[in-house]
Amino acid sequence: MQLSSQTLSLSEKLNLLADAAKYDVACTSSGVNRAGKQGHLGNSVSCGICHSFSSDGRCISLLKILQSNDCIYDCKYCVNRAGNDRQRATFTPEEVCTLVTEFYRRNYIEGLFLSSAVCKNPAHTMELMYRTLHLLRNRYRFNGYIHVKAIPGAPVELIEKTGYLADRMSVNLELPTGEGLQKLAPQKTQKAILKPMRQIQSGIVDYRLTAGKSAFLERSSGNRYLSHSIFDTRKQISASAADLGWISSSSARSLPEKERSAPFVPAGQSTQMIIGATKENDYQLLSTSQLLYQQYDLKRVFYSAYIPVNEDSALPSRETKPPLLREHRLYQADWLLRFYGFQADELLDEAHPNFHAQLDPKCDWALRHMELFPVEINTAEYADLLRVPGIGPKSAMRIVKSRRSSHLSFEHLKKIGVVLKRAKYFITCEGKMMYHMRLEQQFLTRQLTGEEAASNWEVSHPEQYQQLSLFDAAVPGHI
Repeated sequence: MQLSSQTLSLSEKLNLLADAAKYDVACTSSGVNRAGKQGHLGNSVSCGICHSFSSDGRCISLLKILQSNDCIYDCKYCVNRAGNDRQRATFTPEEVCTLVTEFYRRNYIEGLFLSSAVCKNPAHTMELMYRTLHLLRNRYRFNGYIHVKAIPGAPVELIEKTGYLADRMSVNLELPTGEGLQKLAPQKTQKAILKPMRQIQSGIVDYRLTAGKSAFLERSSGNRYLSHSIFDTRKQISASAADLGWISSSSARSLPEKERSAPFVPAGQSTQMIIGATKENDYQLLSTSQLLYQQYDLKRVFYSAYIPVNEDSALPSRETKPPLLREHRLYQADWLLRFYGFQADELLDEAHPNFHAQLDPKCDWALRHMELFPVEINTAEYADLLRVPGIGPKSAMRIVKSRRSSHLSFEHLKKIGVVLKRAKYFITCEGKMMYHMRLEQQFLTRQLTGEEAASNWEVSHPEQYQQLSLFDAAVPGHI
């Protein structure tokens, strides 16, 4: 049953539009460090998403809502599709401002994540969201963190004006291929989705260049990234970049100097892909992510395991469980792309297009490249240490620094923070392995999958978590 917004109270709208927003995962901690200001409400120091943690260890939260769930599109995978018989509601800008300020004063939230279904048309929806942010920043003087969605098809002027009010913006790619989008969301096109993504990237670059702190200049200097990293701009862009609608960044926009010097989306942009609604393999997904990072300078690509909410012949069965473990593997692989110097075609290829479900991607890669192992801890280069399962950027740097004064043993590695339950199969200390073992792929695969079994089960069964209690009922046959 579809009800008009006028028939719903603010509380009812909140219940409806907060619940509808839970399927959007393209949000993260802010990366903005704007302190409080006299006469303004809130701040965005270490602010982020609910159930995330700031750099100082605090658990932080955003009010996560839709501006509207009254969508004109009929995307087959979406709970808010036009063809679904659901209650519909739309917040006015004043209502969103009231919720944000009242919840902030009660210490419920530290910021806002605002998305929306496409209500009436893209321009109308983006106008509503812009008015909301303008009112929140100026009349209500809210200085906290704001993440807002850009609506594909909206006028470029509205997206630009919104970018000067938001800390982060995102445009959902939805599905990793144009074919998948045509099948499940025929009213959307990849070209239309990528256009605002390019516009936001261009605005961010222009601002950073104007402020003298371009991320691109930092990247090309080679000081922040490994030479073979996906962010090494000295490499040629892949020819397949055309698949993601490569468009040259505008060199300079005709804005007044005052506006061009204002912060534009200072926390960067992100996107989201739905995993499991279509049949793309992990190699296609990861290759798409790599191109997005290289071409659009994204902060994050988020992966959302498909949750069956609609019945449709083009979709997986309603009985299909969300592919949570696959989502987890893609996040791990995404981390390898961004911080470990891996390329997508190193982790996977046409002959091996999917990750091993029971192994993390780094172990999966290492087992297929046993000719590179074992690595000698006391002599290996930093980039080679990063490729050892169980060794991360911090522990690799500690190894490099520590071995300047002494030779390292396995006991030293444990204190440094190396995860020896994985690393022990791939390293030596002064020419010796931790235990005598066969360096053979099948044997090591059995060992590693056995050690990962418990954590893999927990990822696949989140509904099984429960609070521990001293008063749980005893299980028959157990003490």
